Amino acid sequence: MRDYLSLLEDPFETLRTADEIREKAVGDVVTFVVNRNINFTDICVNRCRFCAFSNRRRFLLTLDQIKEKVREAVEYGCTEVCIQGGLLPKAGVEFYKSILEAVREVSEDIHIHAFSPMEVYHMARNSGMSVRDVLKELKGAGLDSMPGTAAEILDDEVRRVICPDKITTDQWIEIVTTAHRLGIPTTATMMFGHVEGWEHRIRHMLIIKEIQRRTGRFTEFIPLPFMTKNNELGKVVRGSSGFEDLLVIAMARIVLHPEIKNVQASWVKLGIKLAQAALHVGANDLGGTLMEENISKAAGATSGEFLPKEEMIRIIEAAGRVPRQRDTLYNIVE
Repeated sequence: MRDYLSLLEDPFETLRTADEIREKAVGDVVTFVVNRNINFTDICVNRCRFCAFSNRRRFLLTLDQIKEKVREAVEYGCTEVCIQGGLLPKAGVEFYKSILEAVREVSEDIHIHAFSPMEVYHMARNSGMSVRDVLKELKGAGLDSMPGTAAEILDDEVRRVICPDKITTDQWIEIVTTAHRLGIPTTATMMFGHVEGWEHRIRHMLIIKEIQRRTGRFTEFIPLPFMTKNNELGKVVRGSSGFEDLLVIAMARIVLHPEIKNVQASWVKLGIKLAQAALHVGANDLGGTLMEENISKAAGATSGEFLPKEEMIRIIEAAGRVPRQRDTLYNIVE
């Protein structure tokens, strides 16, 4: 920990070091995935202080509406649908399986990247089942991988302040590692720029690093700056600066090397130009085309909801990097 904290004493050297590690690890290729976000509901029993999405419109998509969105995604050429939503009060595993089955009615081939560890815990609790059995049911119904969201900061003191109703650090770790053991890969995320400090951020990264050593099933690490608009927490914290965002990405590249190869710059959270800058301080992925985005937009993101494939390529080339379309598991799509 002390060695990593010492890197912050010379931040510009840290940015340079991170870019050197990026070049050795992945070269100049920058990847992106052609995908669609589907947020099926904003109705949620939790009250996270940072959330501007839950219970805002109180909508719930029907299975037919979900299928229509999947059809549009397939027609556009998406290789992935990313499905997450609020925590419906009584939703159990059968409800979540019905969403997976609806997607499979439209496409047997599209990759289903769905349901955060918090959603898995919620459906297990409502169904009176173990996390392991729930994950086996979801995999059998068509789940291919999971977003490693609901991580926020993996420190229970921080979590008690920003999301007291959410799963604990140990529960998040248990759910993710169980998924990995069952052959379900996940991403890993970190939401920063609120009440945490650098010690919390680095400790979070070290937890991710250790899990990856044991399982090898994280596909990428995604640092997500806290969006301050339209939520309770944003009224009392100012959020991170652009330079701090870049330094977090650089530190992620350094701390997670060599266990995690891919570090994503979220264009939705950072904005296009800062995301391009991130490609020179350790990031090697720009995320997805999305087609629609509700959660960040509700919290004040202004970068848009959709980046067409052609625009992704242009943005990457303008940053002096080599664009490559990938699938969810980082296989290059020719």
